[in-house]
Amino acid sequence: MFDLSPEERALRLLAPLYGAQTGYRDATGIPRRASSEALVAVLRALGAPLRGLADAPEALRARRQTRWQRVLPPVSIAWAGSPASVELHLPVQADQPLECRLNLEDGGQQAWPCHPAELRRRRTAEVEGARYVAFRLPLPDLPRGYHHLTLSAGGREWRSLVISAPLGAYPDPEENPRTWGVFMPLYALRSERSWGSGDLSDLEGLWEWASSLGASTVATLPLLAAFLDGPFEPSPYQPVSRLFWNELYADPRRSAEFQRCPQAHAIIGSKGFEERVRVLDELGLVDYAGAMEAKQQVLAALARCASESGDGAAAPEGSQGLADYARFRATVKQTGRTWPQWRQRQRDGDLRPGDYDEAWERYHIYAQRLMEEQLRAAGERARREGKGLHLDFPLGVHPGGYDTWRFRRLFVEGVSAGAPPDAFFSRGQDWGFPPLHPERPREAGYEYLAESLRRHMRHAGFLRIDHVMAFHRLFWIPGGMEPHEGVYIRYPAEEYYAVVALESQRQRCSVIGENLGTIPWYVGPALTRHHVMGMHVAQFELTGDPGSPMRAAPRDCSVALNTHDMATFAAFWQGRDIEVRATTGLLGPREARLEEEKRRRQKEALVAQLRRRGRLGRGAGARDVMAAFLELLAESDAGLLLVNLEDLWLEEQPQNVPGTGTELPNWRRKARESLEGLSQDAEARAVLARVAAARPAAKGPDQG
Repeated sequence: MFDLSPEERALRLLAPLYGAQTGYRDATGIPRRASSEALVAVLRALGAPLRGLADAPEALRARRQTRWQRVLPPVSIAWAGSPASVELHLPVQADQPLECRLNLEDGGQQAWPCHPAELRRRRTAEVEGARYVAFRLPLPDLPRGYHHLTLSAGGREWRSLVISAPLGAYPDPEENPRTWGVFMPLYALRSERSWGSGDLSDLEGLWEWASSLGASTVATLPLLAAFLDGPFEPSPYQPVSRLFWNELYADPRRSAEFQRCPQAHAIIGSKGFEERVRVLDELGLVDYAGAMEAKQQVLAALARCASESGDGAAAPEGSQGLADYARFRATVKQTGRTWPQWRQRQRDGDLRPGDYDEAWERYHIYAQRLMEEQLRAAGERARREGKGLHLDFPLGVHPGGYDTWRFRRLFVEGVSAGAPPDAFFSRGQDWGFPPLHPERPREAGYEYLAESLRRHMRHAGFLRIDHVMAFHRLFWIPGGMEPHEGVYIRYPAEEYYAVVALESQRQRCSVIGENLGTIPWYVGPALTRHHVMGMHVAQFELTGDPGSPMRAAPRDCSVALNTHDMATFAAFWQGRDIEVRATTGLLGPREARLEEEKRRRQKEALVAQLRRRGRLGRGAGARDVMAAFLELLAESDAGLLLVNLEDLWLEEQPQNVPGTGTELPNWRRKARESLEGLSQDAEARAVLARVAAARPAAKGPDQG
């Protein structure tokens, strides 16, 4: 730092105090240093009093002072089985007794006095001429839960949330059996009764078929609310909210109102509706707008019938904020715009009668009630008969969605989340959604995170957390800059794990952390410590070494041939993914040739190993290799094996190609096999029989 100006030195000292890293090593090990412009932009977005570089020295002084003047942190963790304490900062001359009070989650209260002289000193610091001491305040034994600590002295009070959490997620590692399941995006699943895309009845049908073959779970992509009419964003990883569901997946014919709603019967029985559904079903790609319009027509009729019978306003259990969400969606419908384009009053969260059509408000309340009922039924059945559903919790939300409107302070404007350059994306990635602020969710007691997790976990046996590295750090890209100019921002990871572990144990839901991509060294040990399963994707683990062609899968992981963001097995085997990346500019000619050579070595080494183990004969085709490869994974120590059903019929087209947009049919391609076709597919059943033989079905939590 000796070659920097005083202002630049102050800026680089200020950055870590806000959690910003001034540099990092990319995936190839090359050190990258954040520019002053990028640091100023992200620090300003974080709330630092910076208009430009010249303000850095004063901002540094203010930040240091603020950190030491804060008596209690917003959140403290009490891990089960370990002595609990919180850190407090006091001026060195502080000599007043403190009154300590804990308000427990269950309504109980504990109170006790203490004096600074009785507390253990951890360290001291001098800031702007004042000396401060960091003390460690012991806490009594606490039940699991979210508790509130209050310290008072001299007429002043300071508060902190204390999360008393189990160290690890459900279940304990020694109780986690080796099990397996199948994967299919619900929008891609189709059946003879579909209306242009799969629904929760189809999901139950898939569960019934898979469990009959020995599977213990069915996995799918996020089922969260989406903008499918206006604005249009079909990606399940940019939902309107992480709190509410996508009514495209509801089955109106299974609602309690359906039998007593002649309007709904008239719509479904009309020739126009039947023709519309027939056209939607025959399309190779999901027509989200058309499918949603058709379903909305029926759901709206059911909502009117429910309202006339007095049942329409009933909100499902555990759906706080539903009326607020419904008014938000109705206002989007009324205005034809997302909230950043609304009037100031509306942008600030104040919606009034006249801003929206009350019929659409009732529609969304009803649709969410129906989704909650049907998802609960599917989840309860999967838990009774197996290990439960495998749901997916996305990292981000739509920038114009409900969550960024209602919880606006929790999100950071002017930047977007993404990833730095790596071997797969040489230019880096800009994901286009705003990141969570690292401090403000803490100050709000993690209510948004806890409720979002809770609403998923109550219906799931497994919950996959997208990009779990974001618990530790997330790559921010300032507006107007390129992805390679981004900055890593650190997050209070242990607090995130505490919330996840507490909710996981309460809901009896296992947690899987998606740890693919650029992974800091400390993420793996953290996942292990907190009983969060990692992911072991076979395509990434092939070495090309004839002596050891694939890295072994550890016990605490979910293993699969691929993911929804990767090439299917057939495309991987034929190198189609390399062709796509080269065609779309993600790989240059030289990089493409190197990838092709690497792939050739990987395939040769894998085939040789499968032959040595007697899994593969001479002249075997791609389907034989795929089946043998799955059997090899089934015999591994991994806790969970997921089989992508599309691999069973050698599908070549991916569901999504990261880094691309409308030039490819991302998130829209329907499965080639229908649900009925699967039940008749002898080859698919034979492959899964080999998997089941190598990995017997595990009992669900209610069967043991």
